[in-house]
Amino acid sequence: MNKYFGTDGIRGRVGVAPITADFLLKLGWAVGSVLSEKGQASVIIGKDTRVSGYLFESALEAGFLSAGVNVGLLGPMPTPGIAYLTQAYAATAGVVISASHNRFEDNGVKFFSKSGLKLSDKHQEAIERKLEEPMVSVDTTNIGKAVRHDQALGRYIEFCKSTFDRSIDLSGVTMVVDCANGATYHIAQNVFAELGAEVIMINNKPDGYNINLNCGATDTKHLQQEVLKHEADLGIAFDGDGDRMVMVDHQGELVDGDELVFIIAKAWHANGALPSDTVIGTQMSNLGMRHALASLGIQFIEAKVGDRFVMEQMKLHGATLGGEGSGHIICLDKTTSGDGIISALQVLEVLCKSDKALYDLKNEMIKYPQVLINVKTADKVELESHDELNKTLKVVESELGGEGRVLIRASGTEPLIRVMVEARDITVAENSAKKLAATL
Repeated sequence: MNKYFGTDGIRGRVGVAPITADFLLKLGWAVGSVLSEKGQASVIIGKDTRVSGYLFESALEAGFLSAGVNVGLLGPMPTPGIAYLTQAYAATAGVVISASHNRFEDNGVKFFSKSGLKLSDKHQEAIERKLEEPMVSVDTTNIGKAVRHDQALGRYIEFCKSTFDRSIDLSGVTMVVDCANGATYHIAQNVFAELGAEVIMINNKPDGYNINLNCGATDTKHLQQEVLKHEADLGIAFDGDGDRMVMVDHQGELVDGDELVFIIAKAWHANGALPSDTVIGTQMSNLGMRHALASLGIQFIEAKVGDRFVMEQMKLHGATLGGEGSGHIICLDKTTSGDGIISALQVLEVLCKSDKALYDLKNEMIKYPQVLINVKTADKVELESHDELNKTLKVVESELGGEGRVLIRASGTEPLIRVMVEARDITVAENSAKKLAATL
């Protein structure tokens, strides 16, 4: 088991180990040392807009240079942009300084390989071993060099636009775009406006502290209000590092990741553009989406929660579309990671070609009400051997029949057991979840 790496890099509270300048200095050195084992290496470093990014960018840069690795600095850049630019600049690895959808008090680091994919477990294990060794800089003649890539922004904007069918355009579409005061603040407007849309921007003035603060994909109330206020056709919300995206329809209703994946999947399936007629979701994917996909003859495969696990299943089954209800959507025929802007473009393309409103496309899938209760625990709970819970679970599943679903799992980050119940009727879901939580 890794000491530092979680399912998506290393993340935590700024100033609390391991998210400290001295650790990230050594982390840069350790990663650089591993990458350099096969010859001269280079990395690119990008970050989101939180204030601690300045500190950690400098620390990582110094660590890489001391390992003899050349560094390209990108400045603020969405996580998927770094995945793409790692390949575009032929770097050995890409480095992201971000805590994704968390508030500014947190930060973290994640890495992409030269092919734009998350670093393998083998690489992570090698880095963890290197971190246990004393930090020793290379000889002065071999210290790495750093350069700032001023063209990175334009390259990524053009790449995003290249994934959209240019035989159509977005003229006549009015949209409100919420950048969560994060890494898409200086990119999203260019992409959508250059494709013809009328774009109204909100939460695109980061100050280092307001990232994900009452805005973005994790809090869409402001976006919903602005869509109604401007009588816009739709709204788009990204999270702080730009790898998640949810939408709001013209009625001001949220359209989540499950509904967006369904919209894309249905269109691609109809056009014969959905390889193996398969979509990858997670344990949390809504039962309504599963049923709607099945009615179209599309296979749904469940992965563990987390984009890394979704990607594993996509590769295993030859799928090009996967995602989570949170809005992390992977279009593998377009790019190598979840990308909020590119996912939004795929939905917009479907809207333009179908000549239907987002509201209408969303309602082609009937989403089941979902109730989630978090049960705090003092100690680790062995769910499989919890006799009383298993008895209650059998009763609840019998009551739900084929019209509902239960998921009980331990949180990977907090002392909690998460109890989730879906059913056609919200009252049934609430009562079932309360019954299971009470037993726990």
